[in-house]
Amino acid sequence: MPDGALPRAATLRRPPGIGTGTLLAVRLAWRQLWSEKARLASAIAGVMFACVLVFMQLGFRAALFDSATALIGAMRGDLFLMHPLTTASFRPEPFPRVRAYQALALPEVERAVPVYLAQATWRSPEDGSRRAIQLIGVDTDAGVLEFPGLAPILEQLKRADTIAFDARSRPEFGAVPRLLAERGPFEVQVGNRDMLVVGLIEIGPSFGADGNIVLSDVNFRRLVKERLVSAVDLVAIRLRPGSDITATQQRLRELLPADVAVLTQAELNAHERRYWEEATPIGFIFAFGSLMGLVVGMVIVYQILFSDIAGHLKEYATLKAMGYSNGYLGRVVLGAALILAVAGFIPGLAISAFLYDVVGGATFLPLAMDIARATSVFAMIFTMCAVAGLLAMRKLRDANPADMF
Repeated sequence: MPDGALPRAATLRRPPGIGTGTLLAVRLAWRQLWSEKARLASAIAGVMFACVLVFMQLGFRAALFDSATALIGAMRGDLFLMHPLTTASFRPEPFPRVRAYQALALPEVERAVPVYLAQATWRSPEDGSRRAIQLIGVDTDAGVLEFPGLAPILEQLKRADTIAFDARSRPEFGAVPRLLAERGPFEVQVGNRDMLVVGLIEIGPSFGADGNIVLSDVNFRRLVKERLVSAVDLVAIRLRPGSDITATQQRLRELLPADVAVLTQAELNAHERRYWEEATPIGFIFAFGSLMGLVVGMVIVYQILFSDIAGHLKEYATLKAMGYSNGYLGRVVLGAALILAVAGFIPGLAISAFLYDVVGGATFLPLAMDIARATSVFAMIFTMCAVAGLLAMRKLRDANPADMF
């Protein structure tokens, strides 16, 4: 062998790169987990439980906001007038209707349409029980509402004492769609007045109202007699094409008195969401439930990983004696956390999608799985498992070869 030449075996021994080393660490983590199948199943079940709990809490929270803003989202307006003290659409503060006419003073404003909101009692046409229902009154010729099914029955709603019933209302209101198909238009009692159901629309219940009725502004005033004719709950403003929404909003704020707020549709949506998120305990409860699910899952994963490290402490000490660093062993633990996150997330996603369909069908709330929510939940589950792995890695410090042998 020439002087200074290294043996062939020595020239081939190179430390693995980061990618290869990580792959080897994940393989080792998988074999450790697979060697204790009962413990692995328990860990996957814990992650899956946390995943389902977080999915359901986030789904309920999204359904809360989506249902609360369904009415606002169906309105076709560039700007809206609302009383500053209105906290939510189902609990409006009336303001003078003259504000709608004052807004027409600006040349940019093409139309200002009053919207009337109230709740009345609905008597079920099947069993006679009474239940509160949301009333939505609007000028049927204004074109500011675009609910599915509304356009074909607009002419019928112009007749006296006619209403359109929300087909997605809670079943406690009675089987109105079936009765309408069997009988055609039929009478029901709303408040203390007999009204004729002439058609169906689709809005959906919310946490503030279990059902909805759309009717003309004239029929609304006939039904809600205690309401002053000069008072409205909301005004939808349509601007002329090409108008600057922000500039017009500022001019309206300067023109109108302080008893109305001028909002864009996005601001009106945010106002409604803020009520449910901050002014009621419901939003906090759903967020807290998601956090508790992550904490429970993290504790379960931590216990599994900690027990796994404690059970293989001599093996880890042997690897240290062979020259493997704490960093490599840490990658083994984090690899196990990643495996548990993926293995628990996949069945958790499938179960949650199934539960969304079941709960959505039972509550009529807009519950649906989407990519953004699935991605965010996986990120939370992976972070949960990674934190549990980092906490469990502290046990590796005890793997000292000198103490083990």
